[in-house]
Amino acid sequence: MATVLAFHAHPDDEVLMTGGTLARVAAEGHRVVIVVATDGLMGPAAEGESPRMGELRASAAVLGAARVVHLGYADSGNGRVLYPDPPDRARFVRADPEEAAERLAAILEEENADVLLSYDANGGYGHRDHVRVHEVGRRAAALAGVHQVLEATLPRDLIARALKLVDRLRIPLRHDAVAPRTAYSARSTITHRVDARRFARQKQRALAAHRSQVSGTGRLAPVMKALIRLPAPVFGVILGREWFIDATRTSTSAPVIGIFQPTA
Repeated sequence: MATVLAFHAHPDDEVLMTGGTLARVAAEGHRVVIVVATDGLMGPAAEGESPRMGELRASAAVLGAARVVHLGYADSGNGRVLYPDPPDRARFVRADPEEAAERLAAILEEENADVLLSYDANGGYGHRDHVRVHEVGRRAAALAGVHQVLEATLPRDLIARALKLVDRLRIPLRHDAVAPRTAYSARSTITHRVDARRFARQKQRALAAHRSQVSGTGRLAPVMKALIRLPAPVFGVILGREWFIDATRTSTSAPVIGIFQPTA
């Protein structure tokens, strides 16, 4: 049995990018650990655990994760303005990358992790915290000597088609921050995929656990609300496959865990 540590930027990213993979990994008996760089808060940390961390723990329980860790940073936001740091901690994008990598490496070593999941070089759609997850994840894996680093992504052509469909159907989703030609990854760079359609119901329930985001005013709230209302088989068709770039091996190398199938 292996240990898979998924490093994400904010609570709810663990579902959207890797939820099916984590559910399948856990179901096959492997240990799953989720680490988030931020607790999703723009301001100072609340007394006790933040509501979004509570939602993350509920999501993690649905997915079968054994442990959840907050690396200790504040959300950097994704607008044009980078706000000053809260008085009690640094925003993730302003944190010393080496210090952040050392924090993550310590958890990787403590868990004796075999696989690190993080993000592609574009940080998916380019969120500054997601880009920093990519940078910190790679450095931490090198410090801790992790066997395999798989960077979560999506096929760029799939995103472009989806956004055209969103516009054609007049779905109220703002996607001006997503540049289809540069966001995520070209199919030629994607090395592995995971078929997690059998775990669609778990992934859907985990997404629903992020109540503040589903019912909030963020740009993804309408889509998240629609997704959790879909029949599970339809949800699985839409979000039942997840893609990765292997940053440590070639696409023909045997993955540490068999569910990661080469795309070639």
